[in-house]
Amino acid sequence: MTLVECVPNVSEGRRSAVVAVLADAIARVHGIRLLDHSADASHHRSVFTFAGEPAAVADAVLSLFADAVAAIDLRQHIGVHPRVGAVDVVPFVPLQGATMADCVGLAREVGARVADRFAIPIFLYEEAATNPARKRLEQIRKGGLGGLAARMAGAADWRPDFGPAAPHPTAGVSVVGARMPLIAFNVNLQTEDVAVAKRVAAAIRESSGGLPFVKALGVSLAERRLVQVTMNLTNYERTSIMTAFEAVADEARRSGVAVQESELIGLVPEAAVSGIDPSSLALKQFSANQILEHRLRATA
Repeated sequence: MTLVECVPNVSEGRRSAVVAVLADAIARVHGIRLLDHSADASHHRSVFTFAGEPAAVADAVLSLFADAVAAIDLRQHIGVHPRVGAVDVVPFVPLQGATMADCVGLAREVGARVADRFAIPIFLYEEAATNPARKRLEQIRKGGLGGLAARMAGAADWRPDFGPAAPHPTAGVSVVGARMPLIAFNVNLQTEDVAVAKRVAAAIRESSGGLPFVKALGVSLAERRLVQVTMNLTNYERTSIMTAFEAVADEARRSGVAVQESELIGLVPEAAVSGIDPSSLALKQFSANQILEHRLRATA
């Protein structure tokens, strides 16, 4: 069996009924294992993790798009997380028997099918990218949907890989690609001053000279009277979860701010948490069900 993982991020995290419909759109596809899904109201975002053989995974992505496009209108969307699309980003990750080349091919196939069926512009990223200037997700999402729309209208090298030259009126643009496992890790700080979170994020992220393979933003969780450093760790072997957590805690301490708690979003490879005591990361909750290999075995 060849297994590919897919981890789409969708711009809906507040309407639980819609999130349930989207989860069902994935799970009802024959041959798909829906491993995990979670929703965050502040980010107004849901993350789904599923796996299967490539053809089934492709069908599940199309099924997800059908319900997401029907339910989500970006013109009415407000959340702290950057986004450019109703189905914002769709990464494919090689698992059992799959190669990165398999996932690149799958990303390009699915991107073309989505563009053709839903008239949504598709940009390819990471290993599937066709243009080095937009290989990284943050390069594509710079300035949000408005900034991307302006680049699409004004520069020939910002035409999408598939689909129309302008964003879909309600679903925006989608970014589809292939990558290795990524860890989404958030650390909440005991302050309402978002400037502290922004300073910490700038200090630790790779693009500002911080930790390698770390992407970070500082955002406000106003309803909780906290701020958050939200991170993507793109190579946990080079920068571990513990290293990232300690860097955030140290930088926050320089501003006289303590860590409230941390959270892992979605599933993580077993090797990434091996030997780590969850309490040392101030994880508000953690169980074996958040380990990718455990979920795969449980759903086999």
